[in-house]
Amino acid sequence: MANTLADKLKKWCRGEALHASHALLIVVPEHTEIAVIEDTMQTIKCLGRVRVRGRIFGDTDDEVLVLCECRETVTAENVPQEVAAPEGLAAWPIITAFDKPNPHNDFNIKLNALLQTEGKTLNDVQALFTEAQHTPSPEESLIRAVADLIDKTNKPATESGGYRRLRIFSGIVPTPAGEEQFDYWLEQAYLMVEESDGSDKDKRRRIMESLKGPALEVIKAVRLSDPDVTPVKCLEALESAFGLAESGDDLYFSFRLLQQQHGEKLSDFLRRLERTLTKVVRRGGLPASNMNTARVDQLLKGAVNADLMLLQLRLRERRANPPTFLELLKEIRTEEEYEASKVKLNQSVHGVHT
Repeated sequence: MANTLADKLKKWCRGEALHASHALLIVVPEHTEIAVIEDTMQTIKCLGRVRVRGRIFGDTDDEVLVLCECRETVTAENVPQEVAAPEGLAAWPIITAFDKPNPHNDFNIKLNALLQTEGKTLNDVQALFTEAQHTPSPEESLIRAVADLIDKTNKPATESGGYRRLRIFSGIVPTPAGEEQFDYWLEQAYLMVEESDGSDKDKRRRIMESLKGPALEVIKAVRLSDPDVTPVKCLEALESAFGLAESGDDLYFSFRLLQQQHGEKLSDFLRRLERTLTKVVRRGGLPASNMNTARVDQLLKGAVNADLMLLQLRLRERRANPPTFLELLKEIRTEEEYEASKVKLNQSVHGVHT
């Protein structure tokens, strides 16, 4: 049948004054639109621009023979035997006017068919060679390049853009060597859930990989009751089991009692306030929209060793429109650097005078 279609293609090309080296014959379903045929054939990169020149019925009523003109030269070596049809239909056979290659050239046919399926070209394969090296044969080098190409195209997105692994937490008290304290582990886990691009299933897997002992048993019990539990619910269950038993109101009361310690820089005190304030909001003790106001109020109340700096920052006048945590931290760090530079300058001037 293939030889019959090849002969028909040759005669058809003569009737259309079309050179056989730029012509193809494909077999498609009857009601396939021309635009669909041309778009599908142009997925074979080596053909270039493809245009339908004519259509006739085939041996059966539901099949149509389509004559296609290609901009690039057609050879039996660079054209696959079929092309993937759209919408999951059966592949369309491709017939050329040339004899099929000898069996020893069968590797080239398979290679081009594989590249066409992956939407790649030989140029993409050659680009994978980062350094010139001697290979026993061209076939072996092409096989190695194709393997690298498929490995790169099939690489999961979550591996390339993933979040760093969490450290181990078991829930054993006192905390064993090499494990993370629960508060710090929980903070990193929440950051992973909020910032990583993976799915909920991937995030839940990352959480379970970092657990062992009693902590892992808690998550197993949670998943037994709800196999599709979200990563946030997993962290909330661990917080209920191993975190402080304080409610949001209790945590807010503790937050209002925090004060700057002797020798503690104002920026360090602000970071300590932020850690507690985040727990308060997470437990529902304060709306997130009130964080900036509560932060400034407690900083004014608890900073007992930085009255002059607070006066320079004019925080009391800005309580109606308080800055965010990052803005406030930047302003405080700037003032601290300025004060430190003044102290160094005074010390150097005093030394020169002496």
